[in-house]
Amino acid sequence: MDPVVIPILVAAIVVVFLVASAVRIVPQARRYNIERFGRYRRTLQPGLNLVVPVADRINTKLDVREQVYSSDPRPVITEDNLVVNIDTVLYYQITDPRAAAYEVADYLQAIDQLTVTTLRNVIGSMDLEETLTSREEINSRLRAVLDDATGKWGIRVNRVEIKAIDPPHTIKEAMEKQMRAERDKRAAILHAEGERQAKILTAEGTKQKDILEAQGTQQAMILRADGEAKAVELVFQAVHRNNADPKVLAYKYLETLPHLASSDNNTFWVIPGELTEAVRTVTSAFGDQSTAGPPTPAPSDAAAPADDTSHESPMPELDAATATDEAEKQAAAAVSDAKAEAEAAMSPQAHLPHREQTSGD
Repeated sequence: MDPVVIPILVAAIVVVFLVASAVRIVPQARRYNIERFGRYRRTLQPGLNLVVPVADRINTKLDVREQVYSSDPRPVITEDNLVVNIDTVLYYQITDPRAAAYEVADYLQAIDQLTVTTLRNVIGSMDLEETLTSREEINSRLRAVLDDATGKWGIRVNRVEIKAIDPPHTIKEAMEKQMRAERDKRAAILHAEGERQAKILTAEGTKQKDILEAQGTQQAMILRADGEAKAVELVFQAVHRNNADPKVLAYKYLETLPHLASSDNNTFWVIPGELTEAVRTVTSAFGDQSTAGPPTPAPSDAAAPADDTSHESPMPELDAATATDEAEKQAAAAVSDAKAEAEAAMSPQAHLPHREQTSGD
């Protein structure tokens, strides 16, 4: 080989090595800290960068994107002397690569220890129930303390969240019993409310039913009264239209009397004072017509009750049952006699002699 070629090859290799050592390509969202002879020189930005070969070297490579750090559960004592295990989730971002590399030796360990101490200070002033229900307050207080402490480390804490709070096993059992009792209480209250609503609705339905039944009974009574009134009015008009005389009215009166004593509940019955007058009216009315014709057995049979009624003597005092029976018998006898006289007076044999006598005269 030519002796001149060897030095050229060596020089070329050295040039390539120097060029490769001088060129640094930094990816996006990365930062490289450059030291020159052991002293911080500058921070390389993303893209193509040139450094002094051999003199400059990369000390740390940092990721400036937002990072997530989850800590292990740590025991913390509450104000009521209960030990709970709390683990947190930390969201942070490197804002100053130089400070993150040179202000603190291990920023993750520093953040973890600071989080634990801050948690113990915050939780130590709260009881268990307040700890379980005040996560937002704990998060905000943690973030304020961490953001203030990590600012000089070139790190910004964006968010701190409590991932889990684990009380002791006995406390969990007590809490489960308490929650079960609360659920049973709510179930009993809801059941009672349901029964109350059901009773109210049932009472309202019964009330509406009674009201509707009363209204129906009222309407029925009104319609029945209207019907009776119209019936009485029609009877009254018929009586006046046909010009009924006292004979017919007295006959109807006597026909109604037996019904007054027909009820089984009657223990005392008052004989109307108009009974004698009604019997006398019917007897005299049909007796006048019977005198015009030949004598018949009916008028002679009816004369006896009339005479007995007209010559009525004072009767001794009787009890209610005897008076009722006597009145019923008298009324039935008077009605039967009046019917017999009416049939005899309205028969053709009773009118025939009267007409012959009139023609003879």
